[in-house]
Amino acid sequence: MSSVHNLSHTAGWFGLDPDARESAARVCRELVIAPGMALNAVVSATTLPCAAGPLAGLPYVTKDMFDRQDRRAEWGGVRAPGPAQGDAEILRRLDRAGGAQIAVTRMTALAYEPSGYHAAQGRTRNPWHADIVSGGSSSGSAALIAVGAGFLGLGSDTGGSVRIPAACCGIVGLKPGWGAISLDGAMQLAPSLDTIGFFARLAADLVPVWDCARDTRTDSPEIKSVAVLADAMAKASPQARIAIEAALAVVSSAGIEAVPADSGETVRIADERALTVMQGEAARIHDNDSVNVLDPSLRRRLSKGRAITDAAIQEALDERAAVRDHFVAAWRCADAAILPVMPLDTPLAVTVDPTEKAFDARTLYSMSSLTRFVNYLGLPALSLPVGFDKRGAPIGLQVVGRMHGERALLAFAAVFQGHSTWHHHLPPAAHALPSSERT
Repeated sequence: MSSVHNLSHTAGWFGLDPDARESAARVCRELVIAPGMALNAVVSATTLPCAAGPLAGLPYVTKDMFDRQDRRAEWGGVRAPGPAQGDAEILRRLDRAGGAQIAVTRMTALAYEPSGYHAAQGRTRNPWHADIVSGGSSSGSAALIAVGAGFLGLGSDTGGSVRIPAACCGIVGLKPGWGAISLDGAMQLAPSLDTIGFFARLAADLVPVWDCARDTRTDSPEIKSVAVLADAMAKASPQARIAIEAALAVVSSAGIEAVPADSGETVRIADERALTVMQGEAARIHDNDSVNVLDPSLRRRLSKGRAITDAAIQEALDERAAVRDHFVAAWRCADAAILPVMPLDTPLAVTVDPTEKAFDARTLYSMSSLTRFVNYLGLPALSLPVGFDKRGAPIGLQVVGRMHGERALLAFAAVFQGHSTWHHHLPPAAHALPSSERT
């Protein structure tokens, strides 16, 4: 096991002294380009210098959708050529706080696919199981954090693109509430749903990151009780239900009350509105000469939005606050809601690859069926690793918080990880790292 893994599993990044931070940063830079990883996760390796600050020396990787002055984002290889206007605001904030970017990572084209499939570049392989998906669209960032090739991963989430790969790769993934972080310099997919998100192995490591990155300055109360959404749980696979029930036992042991709840038709209604907004806005932004879309599946996905009227999009957005209030009211005064990240076991790659005979469109659609609606509601949410299926693939639990409740979610996740050990496990791909970097 590499030394960076030991560091991330014990005190966490922010418990290290400066010498240990610099040592870990050096190891991470080397791991990013190590051929033994064989994950197809890196677009390019970088060695940006770190500065003094609360994130001093923190090695981070970033999805290929954030502009740099000296490297314009390629949006998964489909962006038309042109100059960069400057560094994305989120990168400026991380850099000013002392972070050190060490890689640009692969993503699905236009961040518009939940499995990690990419027609031209190939998929990022799951570090736990070669035949299953890594999740999309922030595939590369999630895979690299899972193997310890960085302490922080940067991604985006419009319909689940942080939470799904976090669940597939067995790490923590935070999707902030809509509008909580500046999107300046980041690719847009559906601006009314888009958020920037973060990956880490330890939830506690994301707390200072959040404090440096956020725009909003208010937080909700700590999470003392969670509502377990029975209707969403009923959709989960048997293995996911078993893992979540085990996780609920941990929640109870940590002194947090779990109460039964049912959202009724709210999730379905919110999901329908999410698809209306996502497809309509994505078509208006990207169905033009700004992108070079050769993949027929992506072209069809964009074309669906052409038939959605401006009035239909606006109607869905006008209903958002009322639907959100109805969803939160179903929690029975609990502080957060619990449900699966995905209702199905992490799919085999052949079942979500449209060029394969085994392709199943329903499987692909189902992957984000329990995450899209949260983006429409604008609420913060995170994914936590809570177990493994019979194949050794991770299973993720989704926790949805109240408005401005990102820090409360991270505190809850840190308490949970303090009472559990699932996040201590390393994927097989981590053991393929060069022997010189093992302890």
